[in-house]
Amino acid sequence: MRNAQPPTFWACTLARLLLGVGLILVGIGHLTTLRQEFRAQVPRWLPLDPDFVVLASGAVEIVLGAALLALPRQRVAVGWVVAAFFVVIFPGNVSQYLTRTDAFGLDTDGARLIRLFFQPLLVVWALWSTGAWPRRREDHGKSP
Repeated sequence: MRNAQPPTFWACTLARLLLGVGLILVGIGHLTTLRQEFRAQVPRWLPLDPDFVVLASGAVEIVLGAALLALPRQRVAVGWVVAAFFVVIFPGNVSQYLTRTDAFGLDTDGARLIRLFFQPLLVVWALWSTGAWPRRREDHGKSP
């Protein structure tokens, strides 16, 4: 009799694959049809050309999405990198809220505020789906 994988393994794998596909699609959007919308999220205080930031972040999202799909053995490391990426781009969401910039149908302060609460969920999704968070807890309990 073969050992079956625990149900959470399959759920994590599916969540990781969905996150990978989502990142690739959003990354492509950065480079094509959603480029102008993403420019609205680039903080004005950032000393870089907004179009460069949108294109670079889109390329990074495509690479990270592909890594989630193609590097299952490195999924823990990729999970931490994806989570860090979501943290790094969070100031763009905050900037959009503070500057009251409309984009992606977020045309009210309430809608922009609610969106801010979804970024931490993306961080948790990246860590949970790759096993990075449970692995960190396991490693933390070990002595050096």
